[in-house]
Amino acid sequence: MSDVEEAITQAHHEEWARVVAALTRRFGDLGVAEEAAAEAFATAVERWPADGVPPNPGAWLTMTANRKAIDRLRRESKRDDKHKEALMVYDREPPEPVGAIDDDRLRLIFTCCHPALAMQARVALTLRMVGGLTVPEIARAYLAQETAVERRITRAKGKIKAAGIPYRMPSTEDLPARVTGVLAVLYLVFNEGYLATSPDTDPLRRDLTVEAIRLTRLIRALLPNDGEVAGLLALMLLTEARHTARVSGGGELVPLAEQDRGAWDTTLIAEGHRLVRERLAAAAAGVAPGRYQILAAINAVHTSARDIRDTDWSQVLALYDQLVRLDPSPIIALNRAIAVAELDGPDVALAEIDRLQAKLADYHAFHATRADLLRRLGRSQESREAYDKAIELAGNTAETAYLTRRRDQLG
Repeated sequence: MSDVEEAITQAHHEEWARVVAALTRRFGDLGVAEEAAAEAFATAVERWPADGVPPNPGAWLTMTANRKAIDRLRRESKRDDKHKEALMVYDREPPEPVGAIDDDRLRLIFTCCHPALAMQARVALTLRMVGGLTVPEIARAYLAQETAVERRITRAKGKIKAAGIPYRMPSTEDLPARVTGVLAVLYLVFNEGYLATSPDTDPLRRDLTVEAIRLTRLIRALLPNDGEVAGLLALMLLTEARHTARVSGGGELVPLAEQDRGAWDTTLIAEGHRLVRERLAAAAAGVAPGRYQILAAINAVHTSARDIRDTDWSQVLALYDQLVRLDPSPIIALNRAIAVAELDGPDVALAEIDRLQAKLADYHAFHATRADLLRRLGRSQESREAYDKAIELAGNTAETAYLTRRRDQLG
């Protein structure tokens, strides 16, 4: 990749959400904002190789996108005689921020996560608008068809426009009811950065994990007593703390058991543990923990162990048992089975995850977990077949490299 191509990729990672948010604030139309932003990046691909990368790529992209948007509005005005109205929209001052925090991207995520939209539409729209993910990337993250994801996004944008859903922060009274959907989306944005689903991007997309953490911190400032906001922030911090140890110098994913724990970020771990302790104290006082708080507690157990052999697997399993009662999803059951393997053996765990096959047949982690359990049981041919299926389904290049090595070690 040339320096210019790398600069364009970096700019897309860092500036996409800013450009879309700025245009949405100015024009009040997500469709216009997205298309103008996409045109601005396409223009960068054409011009930057010849003209050079501008000193401030974000400002260049925002200015170019603004011009693209107003050009589009002018073209449309010739068809419907609304030229003056379009110019007024463009020239007016941005509206005063509504809410305690003035942040364009936070307003954008609350717009995309409006309760008038179905949850799947909220997630897909936010991953596109805030995360900058492509439709194929969202489809892989969703385990869904690309055409279905495209339809969800198109319908969501149309509903926002038709219903006049405002681009602003919810009122203080409405925040608690609105935040659940936002947290779900931020968690998915973080997960896409933690393990990118596309083979065409970096295996770890820290632009997404860092942005998800930043936005979650802002929501925590708005709702400091919300346990699930604190739980999600703790979960993100404890996961992000391990990022430097997750990919080897050769570009291969390093599983938790093999990571250099001395490379973990102790500052992030300390902050995450502090948040978990706060939530444990609340649970002791009778406040039942939610999904993110339990996931954070599981990560706290892992990051408290100095060595994989020191992991308190009985505590991990007890937490998963608690989580399954809240979220009986097959993916949670799959992760629980990993703890079962450590306590009761790979044969017991294999019997549990084989019951999940119908629901997780297209999920690469199911086949990767099954391959590892079969390897531990000495069933090499079956393990190889499971690795082959996991490699076929995995999009992440670092994960593919790791799975390929493990398969080839079977001989």
